[in-house]
Amino acid sequence: MEKKKLSKKAVFGAYIRWLFLNQSNYSYERYMGTGFLHAMNPVVKELYKDDAEGRKEVMKRHSGFFNCEPCLASPIVGLTVAMEEQKASGEALDEDAITSIKTGLMGPASGIGDTLIQGVIVPLLLAMCIDFSADGNIAGPVLYCLVITGIILVISYFGFMMGYRKGSDALMDMLESGVINKVISGAGIMGCVVLGALVAKYVGLSCKIGIPYGEEVFSIQTQLFDVLLPKMLPLALTMGVMKLLDKGKKPMYIMLVMVAAGTVLGLLGII
Repeated sequence: MEKKKLSKKAVFGAYIRWLFLNQSNYSYERYMGTGFLHAMNPVVKELYKDDAEGRKEVMKRHSGFFNCEPCLASPIVGLTVAMEEQKASGEALDEDAITSIKTGLMGPASGIGDTLIQGVIVPLLLAMCIDFSADGNIAGPVLYCLVITGIILVISYFGFMMGYRKGSDALMDMLESGVINKVISGAGIMGCVVLGALVAKYVGLSCKIGIPYGEEVFSIQTQLFDVLLPKMLPLALTMGVMKLLDKGKKPMYIMLVMVAAGTVLGLLGII
C-alpha cells in the first residue's frame, strides 16, 4: 500500500479545530467526542479522499466518549492524527489500539492539565490582574486575556506537534516527567505568595476594642495585634474561610455567616 503523508494544512487544520471547537458540542454520552471528531475531519478527508467506507470507519471510531482538559488534550489529538496516518498507510495498527491509547491518556493528561492550567496558572494570573484592575485600570483584563491566550497557544501547539511527531512514548515521558511536577510546585508557591499579598492588601478587618488604663487607652489592634503580626486578623479570617471550604461548606453559607457576624460584631463595637 502506498505510504500516505498528511499535508501541513491538514495537520494544522486538526490543531486549529481542536483549539477553538473542542468544547463546542457536549453531550452526556460523548462529552467532547464530537469536538474530537470535528478536529479529525481534515485528516479523514485527506487520508480517505476516495474511500467512503474508510471515512465512515474513522469517523465512527472518533465519535465516541472523550473527556480531557482541553489544553493538555492537544498532544493526544496530535498522537491520534499520527496513528491514523500510519494506519491509512497500511501499517499494522489495530483500530482498537488507537481507541485504547487515546482513552488511556485522558486521565493522566487531565490530572496534569487541571492542576497546571485550572489550579495554578489561571488563579495566579487572575489574582495578579485583579490587583491591576482595582482602581478601574483596563490593563488588568487586557493583560489577563493576552497572557492566558499566549500560554494556552504555546502549550497546546507544541504539545500537539510533539504528539504528532514523536508519538506515545514522548507523550508518556512528558506526563511522567518530574519537570512538570517541579513547574506545578514552583507556580503553586508563587501563587501562595501573590494571594498572601492580596489578602494583606484587600481583606480589611481590625479590632476596635480599647482597654483604659490611667489616662490612656490600650489599643488591642495597634498595640498588640500589629506588634505581634501585622494583618493578623485578615489572615485569620482568610484561613477560617479556607477551613470552612475544606469542610465542604458552600460559599453562600460562608458569606451569610460573615455578613451576620460582621453586623453583630460591628454593632457591638468590637470590629
